[in-house]
Amino acid sequence: MDPRVLPMVALDWWVKLGWSPGTHARLTEKAWRKLVRFLAYAVQSVADPDTPPAIEPLPQDRRFEHPGWHQWPYNLFSQSFLLAQQWWFNAATGVPALSHQRKDIMNFATRQLLDIVSPANFVLTNPEVLNATVRERGANLLRGWANWVDDWQRLATGRPQAGMERFEVGRNIAVTPGKVVYRNRLIELIQYAPSTPQVHREPVLVVPAWIMKYYILDLSRHNSFVRYLVDQGHTVFMISWRNPTSEDRDLGLDDYRRLGIVGALDVIGRILPERTVHAVGYCLGGTLLAIAAAAMGRDGDERLKSITLLAAQTDFSEAGELMLFITEEQVDFLESMMWDRGVLDTQQMAGAFQLLRSNDLIWSRMQREYLLGARRPPNDLMAWNADQTRMPYRMHSEYLHELLMHNALATGKYRVDGKPITIGDSRSPIFAVATEKDHVAPWQSVYRINLLASPQEVTFLLTSGGHNAGIVSEPGHPGRRFRVATRRPSGPYVDPSSWKAATPEQEGSWWPTWRAWLAQHSTDLVEPPALGAARAGLPPLEDAPGTYVHQR
Repeated sequence: MDPRVLPMVALDWWVKLGWSPGTHARLTEKAWRKLVRFLAYAVQSVADPDTPPAIEPLPQDRRFEHPGWHQWPYNLFSQSFLLAQQWWFNAATGVPALSHQRKDIMNFATRQLLDIVSPANFVLTNPEVLNATVRERGANLLRGWANWVDDWQRLATGRPQAGMERFEVGRNIAVTPGKVVYRNRLIELIQYAPSTPQVHREPVLVVPAWIMKYYILDLSRHNSFVRYLVDQGHTVFMISWRNPTSEDRDLGLDDYRRLGIVGALDVIGRILPERTVHAVGYCLGGTLLAIAAAAMGRDGDERLKSITLLAAQTDFSEAGELMLFITEEQVDFLESMMWDRGVLDTQQMAGAFQLLRSNDLIWSRMQREYLLGARRPPNDLMAWNADQTRMPYRMHSEYLHELLMHNALATGKYRVDGKPITIGDSRSPIFAVATEKDHVAPWQSVYRINLLASPQEVTFLLTSGGHNAGIVSEPGHPGRRFRVATRRPSGPYVDPSSWKAATPEQEGSWWPTWRAWLAQHSTDLVEPPALGAARAGLPPLEDAPGTYVHQR
């Protein structure tokens, strides 16, 4: 973050609060009322331990779930903190003259500062940690110290997090059989081996985001999205993006479109001539797919049979807290750093995403590993999350300016080959998946595809989980649920809240529902194709997962 932004926002908040005596009086009144609430609760809880709390934590806040937080004096610690947190939310967002974005930045900053001083972070004010310390005679703190030293050494030497050595790409993750059938300076195209005697005629092309390694969709055998598709009789192609270096600083969004999606479609057309393709885009790969599909539709290219967008935004007007990092000052700051390096470094992206969910990704981990001394065994999703990638200077700059700041794709101002495009230029049916707890692509933002694609059939599905775990939601995964409904071409628009209230919830994974939709939009079954096409000059180059996925 640009170090100038927070002081400027805080000063602006302070000055405008001083110019608003009504707001000042209202906040003072709220502070006194919360103090009275707290004192009343404190007195009643001494006499009756079952006294209802003065305030409940937010649904996503799990810091105070341990039973010890309901006992004196720890109940007073948690209740005073939660009341103070609520007051600061009112103070940060309640100054009328402050712009909406600056209110959000102020709220974000105060929340980060409050999270630092949460009573859950200290031995003497956290009953769970204190009980463990007494019970184990401090052994938990010794283990925590050893964990901290180990983490520090790994960070300093560039080694992976503890336990990640268990997971190796090509050995126990990203192991669905296949071949790399094409390679250019930006992508490797993987074609997966069939596992059924017949396959659907139309192949599936998967476009992951280039800010992540593709194998989030091919993790372990039990939760591999690719393996699931192959076992259901689909011919699957996957784009594996090259991890850019400073030499790739001038690669732009259009290069990713041409060398990535269009290049992959050209190769699939040579391997499987005269066949349309089901295209699937995840996260930023879905945004790029929407751009490519719109340009193809505008130009009369009908190679796409259907479009599936997984946690992918096409309208960035409600892009959530990630937009807090996207101000003119901060974009200039980012571009200055990227100009020197030629890329946006992995640590910067990881840090931004961690701050968006600091309770879950920073403080709860510190409490568990450094205060309780308990390491959580890593899983395949954690190993993938630690395997980060970079972004080229030009592409990231275009993404920030064109899509995030100016929302050009949603407003018809985005240009491909010098001519504007809109999402409605494509006539392919769309299946859009959003996740309820997505901090990267909020589901209300993803839902806006219903506005942009009014000439098309749009099936919108909202599933439980977050940006990654909600997508990697294999059949049999416990606790999964979803809602789904289809809007016909030119059908009436329904706002997100009304849609959610009117759409019944279903139990289970969303994968079978989407797979049924995919089969419905497919034609006949045919013999499985060979891997690659030697006669077309495309012999298999090497086994999956290829070379690019191993780049650091």
